Amino acid sequence: MPMETTFLFIKPDAVQRGLAGNIIARIEAKGLTIVGTKMVQVSPELAKAHYAEHAERSFFPTLLAFVTSSPVIALAVRGVNAISVCRNLIGATNGQKAAPGTIRGDLGMSAGNNLIHGSDSPEAAAKELALWFKAGEIQPYDRTINNWVYDPSDL
Repeated sequence: MPMETTFLFIKPDAVQRGLAGNIIARIEAKGLTIVGTKMVQVSPELAKAHYAEHAERSFFPTLLAFVTSSPVIALAVRGVNAISVCRNLIGATNGQKAAPGTIRGDLGMSAGNNLIHGSDSPEAAAKELALWFKAGEIQPYDRTINNWVYDPSDL
């Protein structure tokens, strides 16, 4: 199974609500490794580049205003099938419809203020990691607990 690095960011609503520690704890408790992290005040340019595929949609200005309204916490997360594992951990976009046990299902009530972003494909992860992290800011490493997280056949 593939070891992947994916991109997540804890959005302004979660930072303002003091949920960043809870969210990071859930990611680590799952067995994923955080290999890059930083708090960022998102510039309009970064927001536009990150959400470029939504530029023509009616909600784009509101989305940009939201994501630039407060600092976010950018994360590079590594693990076996990290992209799909993180997407499942995050839950459905709308917190009211997200399954209990997911980040959004347990902590969210909105489709717009939805706490966290996660890359949805290897291509998106590569693009987003390059957009948010400079060379040398991601530090992949082997954790000794991986023997307890993964069965040897997983690696």
